[in-house]
Amino acid sequence: MPPRPRHNQPSKRAQLNEAARLADRLQQAGYTKRDIARIIDRDPSLVSQFYTRNKGAAFVPALQQVLNAVETGGITDLPGLAAIAARHTTRRTTASGARARVRTRALLITPTGSGTGRVGAQAIASGSSRLRPLIAEAARQGLRLAFTVRLAKTGYLHPSGSRTDSPGIRRDVIQRADHTEERSYGSAQTGGHDAADFARRVDAAGGDVTAAVHQWLVDTGRIRPDAHILHLEVRTWRPR
Repeated sequence: MPPRPRHNQPSKRAQLNEAARLADRLQQAGYTKRDIARIIDRDPSLVSQFYTRNKGAAFVPALQQVLNAVETGGITDLPGLAAIAARHTTRRTTASGARARVRTRALLITPTGSGTGRVGAQAIASGSSRLRPLIAEAARQGLRLAFTVRLAKTGYLHPSGSRTDSPGIRRDVIQRADHTEERSYGSAQTGGHDAADFARRVDAAGGDVTAAVHQWLVDTGRIRPDAHILHLEVRTWRPR
């Protein structure tokens, strides 16, 4: 028996909350959910929850100001829109009136400066945003960092174990059965990288950690421009 026609039911779009409606208008203006997530400095999954779980009320003022900047102010770049959103984003409060903690995965840096953050394919596709606080805090503390990437073997420009590719840490090349390879860049023994420099690179990439690491690997002649990072790990430590 065919399903009965449904009458007098509002359309799904009519049931969207204000955050979702504003996100829709930004998408009509050419921005993706990933872009909107960067603008409000949150994970893209939260933007999806505007539609599926009625989330986003706290971001309505910020989204309204961002939309106004796009439609009437002519501001289109993500860093500029993110700065506007930050000025109009208010933190949730608890029942006692205290500011609620942002629910994110903790990225702990110990008193010795050691910290680690890892992301997989889904987080990498959205810019590895959960690694950004780790890099920013490492920069604030004047730490060093190293990172490990995994991508298809054909994406690397140098052969496995090449000293040109990763001097002094050739043992940190891991080959996998799926024709991908993990390589590490920087270590406490070789001095690693300046966290402040990488934080600036991430800021220049609009907060996209994946893009910043990818650009460094391309700029230094280590990977092909069309290579895709499949896994990313960042480690920090305090210089001696």
